[in-house]
Amino acid sequence: MTVESYFSATYSEARQKFAAAAEAAKAAFTVYENPNARGPNGEVLTTDVACIGPDNAERIYLTISGTHGAEGFCGSGAQIGHFKDRLFDAMPANTKAIMIHAINPYGFAWLRRVTEDNVDLNRNFQDFSKPLPQNKAYEEVHDWLIPSHWEGLGRAAADQAIMDYQQKHGVFAFQAAMSGGQYSRPDGLFFGGQKPTWSNDTFRRILREHVPSTARKLVSIDFHTGLGPMGYGEPIYVGSEDKAHYERAKRIFGPEVTNPNDGSSSSARVTGTVPEAFLDLPKSVEVTAIALEYGTQPWQQVTEALRGDHWLHARGDLNSPLGKQLKQKIRDAFYTDTPAWKAAIHGRAADFALRAFRGLAG
Repeated sequence: MTVESYFSATYSEARQKFAAAAEAAKAAFTVYENPNARGPNGEVLTTDVACIGPDNAERIYLTISGTHGAEGFCGSGAQIGHFKDRLFDAMPANTKAIMIHAINPYGFAWLRRVTEDNVDLNRNFQDFSKPLPQNKAYEEVHDWLIPSHWEGLGRAAADQAIMDYQQKHGVFAFQAAMSGGQYSRPDGLFFGGQKPTWSNDTFRRILREHVPSTARKLVSIDFHTGLGPMGYGEPIYVGSEDKAHYERAKRIFGPEVTNPNDGSSSSARVTGTVPEAFLDLPKSVEVTAIALEYGTQPWQQVTEALRGDHWLHARGDLNSPLGKQLKQKIRDAFYTDTPAWKAAIHGRAADFALRAFRGLAG
């Protein structure tokens, strides 16, 4: 099989390929059905988990695809490639691999970055019993991000206001205001929610059910797209501000690991990320987590696609010519459907799997 064949055109195709690859590898397979949503053709939406290795393992290798649904094409292809190329044969002894496919199946199926609740899952892992973070900068830009009309004078005025903001505060300040996470505008971009989503609850359930009590080390890779140079997989540290944890990530994955906490990453600092759930594990488990972020388009185009998708689902018509155009833009923003891009994704993912294995063995 070619590397290109590891990737899929739709969520349903990706799910079928992942299940077939897991079965061929004799992996244990568990299905978690989302009861709150269906796909665009009425299909059942599931998060699927494939595991290889002993149930009493001390070492855990965990990968996640589809945290931001439309980015699932990338992570799914990488996970299927792991099976097809038998990368698990290189795992150290006493290691269990846990492959979480489409943790946000709604977003994957509907070509959305968010869950069925319009929630950015990677901002949703908060303690909702406490006051939620405030993002006053987002309040300033919200109305410009989602104008009343997508075409015409209203859109032009919103775009000009964004340009003025960037000139005054800087481009990265705008990116941080927009993407850092906000909890006040349910129809807005990067909304972290007011309660845990189904995907949040399901991820925590997967950890409870599949990470054995014997675990001592866990290394996690969450596949993402949309930031950075085309086809390059930037390893982004995700975890506490403890420098020792960041240094451990660099020892495992290499000196190119970046850190939003010190400004070295293409990503702004965000709150409520998925790895917060690893705090549910016993403190005896040493966790090292990164996001592998692959570039697709210039960030301005990605931002426009995100704005368009949120406008469409809030105020537009999915079946109109404009709606179909905007859905194609969001797909292209997070999935570069070319052989060269797919080869770059798979090669980098395989490399980082081997780095993770060496880190687990060390």
